[in-house]
Amino acid sequence: MSDTSIMSETRAAPATSRRRAVNFALWALQAVLALMFAMAGFAKVGGDAAMVEMFATIGVGQWFRYLVGALEIAGALGVLVPQLSGLAALGLVCLMVGATLTNLLVLGASPLLPLVLLAVSTLVAWGRRGRTTALLGGLGR
Repeated sequence: MSDTSIMSETRAAPATSRRRAVNFALWALQAVLALMFAMAGFAKVGGDAAMVEMFATIGVGQWFRYLVGALEIAGALGVLVPQLSGLAALGLVCLMVGATLTNLLVLGASPLLPLVLLAVSTLVAWGRRGRTTALLGGLGR
């Protein structure tokens, strides 16, 4: 074995280890997102009194509560599907931008939770951008 191959193997091991750690961290974040958005989505679709009241305050109509709940449930499922995880996280980013603005401008509520979920969704979307690119690239063929 030459010195060059030994050095490249030595450098490859930490890179592989780092990729595994990043992948594990992304899966942990995806599980958290799935849990949070599934709970929120089912509360909205299930007609939780607080959700009904909140969407009445927003003033768009209860149909919007069902739509947002369904999108949250779809996002929760999507982040658990490897091929869809990046695209689902992007969808959740969009939902959380809307939730943050609604909390600030309409409800006068703290935007802390939507901002945290926005940050986590953004991390997952960025970390899974290769999958999203592959998925969208495959659609164009």
